[in-house]
Amino acid sequence: MSRFSLLTAALVFSGLSAWAAPAPVAPPDSIGVEYRNNKLLIRHRVTAGETIYGLSRRYKVPVEDIVEANSGQKGQLNLGQIVLIPRTRVVLTPAPATAARPATSTVAAPAASVRALPTDANGNRVYKVTPGMTLYAIARRFQTTPAELARLNGFAADHSVRVNEVVIIAAPATGAAGPPAPVVAAARPTAREKAVARDAEREKARDEASSPAVTPETKDTSAPAPARVNEAGRRVTESGLAMVIPTDASDKYLALHKTAAVGTIMEVRNIMNGQAVYVRVIGRLPDTGENDKVLLRLSKRAVQRLATPDQRFRVETSYVP
Repeated sequence: MSRFSLLTAALVFSGLSAWAAPAPVAPPDSIGVEYRNNKLLIRHRVTAGETIYGLSRRYKVPVEDIVEANSGQKGQLNLGQIVLIPRTRVVLTPAPATAARPATSTVAAPAASVRALPTDANGNRVYKVTPGMTLYAIARRFQTTPAELARLNGFAADHSVRVNEVVIIAAPATGAAGPPAPVVAAARPTAREKAVARDAEREKARDEASSPAVTPETKDTSAPAPARVNEAGRRVTESGLAMVIPTDASDKYLALHKTAAVGTIMEVRNIMNGQAVYVRVIGRLPDTGENDKVLLRLSKRAVQRLATPDQRFRVETSYVP
C-alpha cells in the first residue's frame, strides 16, 4: 500500500513539474518551433511575396543563417513552403497587418512655364511685372538668373523693376534648336572687286602716312572715330560711344545721329558682344553737353536688343548716306 502511494505521488509530482516548465513560445506569424542539433528553429509558412531577405529583416536573423538552416536554399520561395528560422534572439517585429504601399515620389510643381507667356514683335517671351515682384523673384519663378534677365533686357545689375514694366524672359534662341542652317560657300571676289579693294587699301595707306602721329598722351579714346567710306559701295563705317535716348517711350528701333540724314537705316553693332540691330535715324544729335563724346543715341528698345547693362558702351555703325 505504501509503495502504491509513493508511486502515485511520484507521477503526480512529475506531471506538475512538466506543466510548470516554460515551453518555447512561437511568434504570432509562425506555425510553431522545433529543436534540431540543440538549436531552436522557428517554422514559418511562406505567404505571397515573401523572400529570404524579407524573412531575415522580420526575424532579425542573417540571411546566411537562414540559408544554412534550410539546406542551402537561395532561390525563390514557394507559396506555402515551410522555412526554418534559427532563433538567436527574441523575435521583434510581427508581420504588418496590410501590405506596405510602394513609395511614390513627389515631384515639386515646376515653375510657371515660359511657353505660356505672350510674345512681342521680335518673338521674345515677355512678362508684365505685377505688384511685389522683383528681378530676383521673376528669375526664380521662371527658373533663370537675375544676371540673365539683366542681359536680355539691358538692365543694370541693381535694376529695380516697376509695376507693369515688360521684362523679356527668353529670347527666341532659347527655344528648341531647329535644323542646322545649310552651309553656303562664300562667293569668290571678281577681278573688279579685287581691284577696288586694292585701291581702297592704297588710299588708306596714303591717309595714314600723311596724317600726323598721335601719341597715347594726346589720343582721346572716348571721342568717336572718324568715318571710313567704302568707295565701292559708298558705305560709311564709324565707331564710338552710344547712349540711350532718355525721353524715348516707343517700342521701335530708333536713333539720333550727328551727321546721318533723317530716315537713314543704320546697322549698329555692340563691339563687346557682337550683338547687332538695325535702327532708323529720326533726328540730329546735338553736339552739346554729354553728347560731345557720343556718336549716337538709341531708343530703349534698340539698347535692349544690343544686350548691354552699361549706360555708355562702344559700338560700330555702318550705313549708306
